[in-house]
Amino acid sequence: MGGNDKANKISKAGRWLAFVPSAVAAGALFALMVMTFFDVVLRSVFNDPVESATEMTRLFMAIMVFSALPVISWRGEHIVVDLLDPVFGKRLARARDAAINLVCGIVLYWPAMRVWQLAGRAREYGDVTEYLHIPQFYIAYFIAVATFATAVTLFARGVCFAVFPQWVGKPVSQSESSEDEGFA
Repeated sequence: MGGNDKANKISKAGRWLAFVPSAVAAGALFALMVMTFFDVVLRSVFNDPVESATEMTRLFMAIMVFSALPVISWRGEHIVVDLLDPVFGKRLARARDAAINLVCGIVLYWPAMRVWQLAGRAREYGDVTEYLHIPQFYIAYFIAVATFATAVTLFARGVCFAVFPQWVGKPVSQSESSEDEGFA
């Protein structure tokens, strides 16, 4: 009974950790939807589109993708090619998933650092967006932080596959649906 309570607490904590980035992604999607609606109405009815629609679309898309990335990574909801899954047994699949997550977490450190450096350069140069004149380093730092969070998430997922597999659910080849995995 004690182990089940601990698992429930971990699952509840995971849902709370996933709430903020999921809410940010949902907010960006809603803002993109509203902006697109008004752009279409203004373009069709008044022949006067929202001038910064393309710019705002880029910003909202970046916010959606990069805020959702750590949550998707933890839940293992990436696109997976499972051609070799029948070759792997349960233990071997767990080891494979641990190794893949660890390597991906380590490898993501480089792009996160690179985007962080580019954000610093954009800040120094005073780069701004074309229409709204929003400093570009804001979105670049956001992307860098989200990429760092994804790297940490993947590394933690790899460690959990190796040490605490019950925290991350079944290996990809063993799961019937994504609802059985992680903090779903």
